[in-house]
Amino acid sequence: MRFCKFLFVGCLSVVSLASHAETVKGLYQVREPVSGQSAEERDQATQRALDTLVLRLTGDPKATQSPGLAVIHKDPQQIISQYGFDAGPPQVLKVDFDPATTEQALRRAGLAMWGANRPSILGWWLNDSTGGSSLVGDGQASAAPLRRAAQHRGLPLRLPLADLNEQIVATAPNLEGADPAPLRGASERYNADALLAVHAREEGGQWQAKWRLWLGDQKEAGSVQGADQAALADAVMLAVNERLAPRFVAKPGASTQQLLEVQGMNLERYATLGRLLEPFGGRPQSVDGDRILYRVNGSTDQLRAQLSLAKLQEVAATPAPAPVVPVAPSAGGSAPAATPAPAPTPQLRFRW
Repeated sequence: MRFCKFLFVGCLSVVSLASHAETVKGLYQVREPVSGQSAEERDQATQRALDTLVLRLTGDPKATQSPGLAVIHKDPQQIISQYGFDAGPPQVLKVDFDPATTEQALRRAGLAMWGANRPSILGWWLNDSTGGSSLVGDGQASAAPLRRAAQHRGLPLRLPLADLNEQIVATAPNLEGADPAPLRGASERYNADALLAVHAREEGGQWQAKWRLWLGDQKEAGSVQGADQAALADAVMLAVNERLAPRFVAKPGASTQQLLEVQGMNLERYATLGRLLEPFGGRPQSVDGDRILYRVNGSTDQLRAQLSLAKLQEVAATPAPAPVVPVAPSAGGSAPAATPAPAPTPQLRFRW
């Protein structure tokens, strides 16, 4: 009864814990630029939209050519709920894919998928052009291409205010340096999971950028090119998606069923934990005080990466209890008292 009451009240709770990870909105809606509204233009844009969505959900550039998706490529309409043209500018074809049928198609194809709950990214982006250097800030016109690119690649991007203090910190040496310490100090007030540092330059009418990404104690880096700022932003976000996705995707058939215990639970945290464990098919098994036991499907590394988004800390495994010694029948022949079955032992333990 206590377990059912806990779940019932938890489902009614509309207050969510202030975790840093974000649920990407519009994950299954893709906008592809078009030059007209002919049937041929629509069909080509629909194919591009399908490829964009597959990259968003898998982070794998080879996934779009998976033989298991051949039927979907031949007829994308079977996973599309609606589409239409947006006059813009720029003019785009807006395609809404059905989440359930899309996920089924990708899983049948044996593709690993990344859920909608993803690490929030604070982007420090410095543009160098013939007009000078400028740090892209939230609310500036120069932020629009970055936001569109992040949405296109399925990433929850935040941008700093780019005030004077931040401009002093976000210099080219700091953005290209291997030590994130200067940026971490300036980033604390934004409460993001990951830091993205980009130094973009315009040379000869072309744009190129060096980027670095820090998520916890893991780091990534690379360089990209683009014909303009919009193309460059898209290339950066695509690269970031491809580097992050392998840490969180759940590949069909490769995951193992595990028991996960989380300590320090309350109603607000229950709602947050449910969203985090959704990609792993998390099913509550029992509740004992402020501890909840979940049955999940996923690798240990994937679960650790996912739970780190809410700043949960792993708890060291406790020694297994001593085996219960069977009790012999009494001299009078009466049966001994039944020994309770031992509680299932979780493979992973975390706490808030």
